[in-house]
Amino acid sequence: MSHDLPPEPLTAAPGTPLRGRLRPPGDKSISHRAMILGLLSEGETRVEGLLEGDDVLRTAAAAKALGAGVERLGEGRWRVSGVGIGGLSDPAEVLDFGNAGTGSRLMMGVVGGQPVTATFDGDASLRSRPMRRILDPLTRMGTQVLSEAEGGRVPLTLRGPQEAIPITYETPAASAQIKSAVLLAGLNAPGTTTVIEAAATRDHTERMLRLFGAAVEVAPHGPEGHGRRIALTGQPTLRGTDVVVPADPSSAAFPLVAALIVPGSDVVIEGVMMNPLRTGLITTLLEMGAQIERVAERDEGGETVADLWVRASRLSGVDVPAERAPAMIDEYPVLAVAASFATGRTRMNGLHELRVKESDRLAAVAAGLAANGVRHTVVGDDLIVDGDGTAPAGGGTVATHLDHRIAMAFLVMGLATRFPVTVDDGAMIATSFPSFLPTMQALGARIGG
Repeated sequence: MSHDLPPEPLTAAPGTPLRGRLRPPGDKSISHRAMILGLLSEGETRVEGLLEGDDVLRTAAAAKALGAGVERLGEGRWRVSGVGIGGLSDPAEVLDFGNAGTGSRLMMGVVGGQPVTATFDGDASLRSRPMRRILDPLTRMGTQVLSEAEGGRVPLTLRGPQEAIPITYETPAASAQIKSAVLLAGLNAPGTTTVIEAAATRDHTERMLRLFGAAVEVAPHGPEGHGRRIALTGQPTLRGTDVVVPADPSSAAFPLVAALIVPGSDVVIEGVMMNPLRTGLITTLLEMGAQIERVAERDEGGETVADLWVRASRLSGVDVPAERAPAMIDEYPVLAVAASFATGRTRMNGLHELRVKESDRLAAVAAGLAANGVRHTVVGDDLIVDGDGTAPAGGGTVATHLDHRIAMAFLVMGLATRFPVTVDDGAMIATSFPSFLPTMQALGARIGG
């Protein structure tokens, strides 16, 4: 995707019930990490079910620029020939990550721990996002920041050390990206690199490091055990392996909520990852009264997956605890949409991390709700949505701020509001869910340009 693509407005309109089966694209978090760990491994890594959205393709291109052999074998099937820890090459050109916040931040951890120099850049959205909280621990590990845009933003250039310095680091926020960047830098450090987090965040990096042969120990942390202490033994030999990517629960969230709010809908979503650190949305929707059944649970690629049978439901407002945020940080926009159809008040607590995503998601969600006649309030970092159990008016145009999840969430809203909902740009949806439009249209959704 070009940084300067013209906007592609899309409109969703209410219509008939949604019916059918679908499999969402491969999980974005695991897809990024498969490419990155494939780069750092010795031998060949084969990936099945890779999400071929723009974000992941940017990470694949960066892995290739740093020395890996990267080859597409077929739809979702890729082969990565790694160079091993310490074997990276200086890229000939800037590593352009487009809109990929996860890919860029994780790869900063890789470059920051290896004896290479690389420049990172991205689109207007990525250039607006803070990178200082990634750079701070990396500089403690020996990374040099040779240049940076104002406020520690991209474009920035990093030079890594011959060997990284092992550190013990307490993350300042519940962020899997910070944790992962430190652990990836720690792969080239002698001794043990330890990350302490006050609240457990998604653990794909730890799981996949073990899959590739690293020694990672995880223990509960804190007075109630909500946190984690993760210890990585540095300078392992990672071995290329086979990775099967399960369906992304963050992408599944959109057809899932659509099926709940469009009257008469009956949808099965296949092969969704059920990692307990990624299922906060499902937990919350069940508390709201959603009819969601997990069927055919099984194991794929080291993760539990299940098919989700979802039927239209009458929802009730709930209080969503702040400690659940790490398990559903990407799903709050579409949860806010679900809450606008519920009876009563839904309060989503502790959403500070939404302010540093692809956009200030908290502000963008609030503006989208306002544009479509939904009663809501933002109190500090909490979002409160008041519904009366009927469909909101809709009829508004939502500013997406180059944020794919804002675009998809409000298109879902427009399938059940009284009047159609328009988003000002849907082009960036391809970063995470390239088949979103045809997938939703196949269920009966009325979405178009």
